[in-house]
Amino acid sequence: MGNWWRTKAGQWGSKGILAAVLATGVLQLPAVTAEAAGTSMDQIRVGLFLDLGSTYKSTTPVVTLSSGQSWSAGISAASGAPALVSFGANETAKFSVDGFRVKVLATSDAKTAADAYKKLNASADKPVIFTASTGAGTVYQVYTGMYASLQAANDAAARTAKTAAGQLNGQTPVVTGGNHLSAGTYATEAEAAAAAQQIQAAGADAFVAVQPGGDGGGRYAVWVGEAADASGLAAVRSAVSAKLPAATLSEVDASQPALIIRSDAGSSPGSTAAVKHIVVSGTNAKGWITSSGDQLKVAERSGRTYRGGMEISMVNGQLALVNELPFEQYLYAVVGGEVPSSWPEESLKAQAVAARSYAAFQISSSNNKFKVADVVDTTLSQVYNGVASETPSVIGAVDATQGELLLQNGNVVEAVFSSNAGGASADPTEVWNSGGAAFGTVDSKEDVAAQNGAKTWYHVLLSNGITGYVREDNVKELGTATAAGLAKVTVTAKNTNVRPLPLIQSNVEPAAQMNPGDTAVVLEQVKESGTYDWVRGPYTSAELVATLKGKTSTAAPSTISTLEVTKRGPSGRAIQIKANGQILDVKYPDMFRSALNGLPSTLFDIVPTGSYTVLSANGTTTKVSGTSDTSVISASGTSSIAGKGTIVMNGDSKARRIEAGEAFLFVGRGNGHGLGLSQWGAKGMADAGYGYQDILKHYYQNVTIVKE
Repeated sequence: MGNWWRTKAGQWGSKGILAAVLATGVLQLPAVTAEAAGTSMDQIRVGLFLDLGSTYKSTTPVVTLSSGQSWSAGISAASGAPALVSFGANETAKFSVDGFRVKVLATSDAKTAADAYKKLNASADKPVIFTASTGAGTVYQVYTGMYASLQAANDAAARTAKTAAGQLNGQTPVVTGGNHLSAGTYATEAEAAAAAQQIQAAGADAFVAVQPGGDGGGRYAVWVGEAADASGLAAVRSAVSAKLPAATLSEVDASQPALIIRSDAGSSPGSTAAVKHIVVSGTNAKGWITSSGDQLKVAERSGRTYRGGMEISMVNGQLALVNELPFEQYLYAVVGGEVPSSWPEESLKAQAVAARSYAAFQISSSNNKFKVADVVDTTLSQVYNGVASETPSVIGAVDATQGELLLQNGNVVEAVFSSNAGGASADPTEVWNSGGAAFGTVDSKEDVAAQNGAKTWYHVLLSNGITGYVREDNVKELGTATAAGLAKVTVTAKNTNVRPLPLIQSNVEPAAQMNPGDTAVVLEQVKESGTYDWVRGPYTSAELVATLKGKTSTAAPSTISTLEVTKRGPSGRAIQIKANGQILDVKYPDMFRSALNGLPSTLFDIVPTGSYTVLSANGTTTKVSGTSDTSVISASGTSSIAGKGTIVMNGDSKARRIEAGEAFLFVGRGNGHGLGLSQWGAKGMADAGYGYQDILKHYYQNVTIVKE
């Protein structure tokens, strides 16, 4: 389980599930009664892609869906969402919304289209290639977007003209939009497609649109043009009428919902079969996709498969994808995404009740911060990775606690949780500067369970003055020591990496390498950095100034020479930090995590690497920096030594090397904000024999557990 845990640590490392709430600096939202939650817990809406500005932003211009069973797409309405377009088992289709794009070029040459796609895909303007059939063959139409506004699309048109200059062949990128003309309605899709092909052969853009019919089915139309505004649509009408004077054209009502059926060539036109590309059109239209197998795969969400249906709409000019599914089935994926399914049953049950309470609060809250969704699928709400996270043990824990909620004074508790409290859960004043009676600092000694099986790392000093960490299974102790009693070691394998931190970071270059026979001095031994103990840095003044930018009300010092925790909360978390004596006035204490380069928690100490403090016999302290000398009295008299390179040892016999320039090392415990349930603490309590209700009532104060 140890190796498996390390591969998953990045996914569970920091359960910042209330980042959106944190932005407001408060925890308590309007009270949600048990009755209100109970009436709305049949279904839940999970945002996979949404653009809500600073609240939440995860965007994609196109989503690619498929299912192992037959599936279909329609338009949501009060009367339901009858299928308008059907797909076979394992058939793939792409979906987007009808808004501003840039039509970069059209060409009959597949290579030209592919080259343009490659260049555009490397830019911020993500491309798609539609195909159109004409009497002369296939035309490849390269577009970019979506864009939230006409101005943004115009700016993109100028950019794409430069990016794809080599493929334009005299063409000029133009902005397109959701204004269309209708060339008539048809009884079947085939008849409409044939009529659209005739218009395309005349040089105009035309495609089939299917609209909900009065009898519960669909009716087909041929739509012509895709103008960004009314004047553009008038120009389309004039051009088509000149080429096809017999055509009867009428303006499409922009409020009319429809699915436009186009053909998508993918990234390699000509080499693979094109797939259907469905564009959801109409003001406030909501496309609805369901599968007969009740599961849909979303390629742009790491190919994950989800229960329930998918709603596609436009929000703030961008595609919004929302997964709607039964509430309890949502929890199957959440619990399995938040904690390992191999954990004890009682800890899984505790997680299930906490996750259910948190989600029920969001569903029934009047705050509705995600607009078209109750929650999102990231740690901004709760981790939701679809059916891949479901296991029998997790499903069993959810089913065993079905409907159970945490209540306080009859109201559902917004049961936030974090990965590891570091030995003590947080008080609300250490996170948001406010909070409720359900939260407070409690002992969480079971968090140390996260260290079980963790390797020990040796912090070593090499002969060339470089320091770093070597894992215990690569170290051989020599049985010798320095005059100060520091042990000496070598390594057991050739080219053993000396890491900057006590953990393996594949994307970070090693500080050095050692070979058998090379010796190093052991400064200290530490556990591998994980969710309980951790080390980050050292960060230079410049690095900290950069990451603090915009995070404090008053600008941080331009150069940081001192950095210290000057006030701590009830659990020991930092609630005030000063740089050069100036308070770093972040909006709320938990914001120190992001303000200081993404620290795992706020339960930390700061160690300056370029200085040390000497306590004299009379109780006075003296700071010695790496750029200054200090006097040392020894048996042979008084001598002066340089600060840089000096090895200092504290009262715990832990040593470190003083560097020439000042930087700051962060040594801490815990992972996440620390408020409410500690997931690792719950595991430790379950291992010790506690039941899930005991675990929940330990981490949430003055609560009852009620089955709704």
